[in-house]
Amino acid sequence: MRDFTAQRHREWLPAQPFESLPVVALLTTGHDRRSDWLRAGQAMEHLLLMATAHGLCASPLHQPMEWPDLRRDVSTVPDLTGHAQMLIRLGYGPQGPATPRRAADRVR
Repeated sequence: MRDFTAQRHREWLPAQPFESLPVVALLTTGHDRRSDWLRAGQAMEHLLLMATAHGLCASPLHQPMEWPDLRRDVSTVPDLTGHAQMLIRLGYGPQGPATPRRAADRVR
């Protein structure tokens, strides 16, 4: 797992356990239009919320989607039609720190 605490010294970054058999989900759409990108984003939002509700960690694997040839190769999985939009690794990992929030009475 990556550590985003900005501490770059190896001795400060011990290895973190992550599930040994994570699931990788492929999010696809029927076409590759702007409206499909919007629906893919909505589906990903739903997936991330459901994963969180079930105690799962999610890690978007966006790098393959940034290269047209890799994205095309992922889209040609046997018996799968559509356009690959995102790969997402799902599994159980260590609890991360809570996101800082303002008190509800301080929100306008």
